Amino acid sequence: MRRTKEDAQQTREALLDAAELLFAQRGVSRTSLQDIAKAAGMTRGAVYWHFKDKSELFNAMMERTASPMEESLQALAHTEQSPLAELRRSAHDALHRIAHDPRTRRVFDIAHQKVEYVDDLLGIRDHHQDIHRSCQQHLLTALSKAQAQGELPEALDIRIATLSYQAMLNGLIHEWLLTPDSFDLVETGLKCIDLFFAGWRQAGATTPSVASSSPPSASR
Repeated sequence: MRRTKEDAQQTREALLDAAELLFAQRGVSRTSLQDIAKAAGMTRGAVYWHFKDKSELFNAMMERTASPMEESLQALAHTEQSPLAELRRSAHDALHRIAHDPRTRRVFDIAHQKVEYVDDLLGIRDHHQDIHRSCQQHLLTALSKAQAQGELPEALDIRIATLSYQAMLNGLIHEWLLTPDSFDLVETGLKCIDLFFAGWRQAGATTPSVASSSPPSASR
């Protein structure tokens, strides 16, 4: 029985490996389950034994790489260290993996540039949204903790800070994937994070919360 489970796990990993390489080469929508099975040296039935469709296979491929990063964010809520220092360390680790680990870089490249949220791939969008919301909540918790500990001013709107930080990192990664030779992802990322932290302290101390401000009246 143990050997059977090990064989099944090896088959699953081989399918994920094949899918990852084909998605990177052809894009997700142009890669069929039959293509993946053939590349892995298996039958299409083997694919369906492990995954009900291409969306489920894609999401499993993403989780294999992205889960450690999400777990790192999740741990921010329980750290005894400075929340901002731990947030910076977590970001450094993630950016370093994207820049220097071939699998992580390949998977992020697929997720950013080679998947379309259409037809049978709509399940991928739903999964991405779940991950996005989860990461956003972990960030919100970490920044709220930093604010409670006095690392960030009380006037800072934590929700706006969370959204802007997440958008900055996602945009930076996307830009680097398009032009990887134009800048050092880790070095530039840390400088951007330090600028954000400094800006939050300054903006929170000198401007009112965006969320609490009344929107201007629309002219008619």
